[in-house]
Amino acid sequence: MVVTKQQFNSFEEYLAYADNSEQFYELFNGWLVEVPPESGLNVEIATFLLLKFAALLEYRRVRGQGLELEVRGEPRNRYPDLTIIREEHIQQLSQRNTIRLSMAPPLLVVEVVCPGEVQREQDYVAKRFQYGDCGIPEYWIVDPQRQTILVLALQGGNYREVGWFSGDDFVVSPGFRELNLQVSEVLAREISSEEGD
Repeated sequence: MVVTKQQFNSFEEYLAYADNSEQFYELFNGWLVEVPPESGLNVEIATFLLLKFAALLEYRRVRGQGLELEVRGEPRNRYPDLTIIREEHIQQLSQRNTIRLSMAPPLLVVEVVCPGEVQREQDYVAKRFQYGDCGIPEYWIVDPQRQTILVLALQGGNYREVGWFSGDDFVVSPGFRELNLQVSEVLAREISSEEGD
C-alpha cells in the first residue's frame, strides 16, 4: 500500500487534484492510498459480466472498474468491478467518471472478491454498508473462491439477500429480470484454469 504525501481536507479538493497518472486512489482520512491492480481472474470475470450486460442494455450504461463512487465513511470513494449506471449518468460522467453522493445512485454494483480475509471483509461487510448507504438498489458479490454469486437488494435502507447462487443456478436479479445468466457461465473460467494446471 502506497500513501501519497498530498493530504486533502475535502472530497472536492481531492476531485480537483490531478497527478496525470492512470493510477486509482482511495481517499482515506484525507490521504490518497493507491488501489492495487486487480487479478487477471477478477478482470476476466468482470469483463464477462460487462459483455453480458452490454448485450442487454445500451453499452454506455455499463462501466468497468474505472468508475469511481463517492461514498460516506472511509475510504471516501470506491471503484466497483462493474457498475450499471442510469441513462442520466451518461452525460453527467462525460468529464469525470465519478458518481457523487449528490447524484442519483447507479442501479447495480458488482464486486469480484479477491483472495484474502481483508478483501473478503471489504466486499461482504464494508462495501455492503457503504453501497447501501448510497441507495444503490442492487449489489452483487461474485466470489470465485466459494464459487457463488450473492445478490442483494436494497429494502428499507438495508440490503436483504435475494439469494446465494452457485453451480448451474440462474442468477435472480430484481432489477434485471431479463438477464439470463448461470453462475457456471461466470465462474467456469476459475474451474477450467485450475484443471489445466
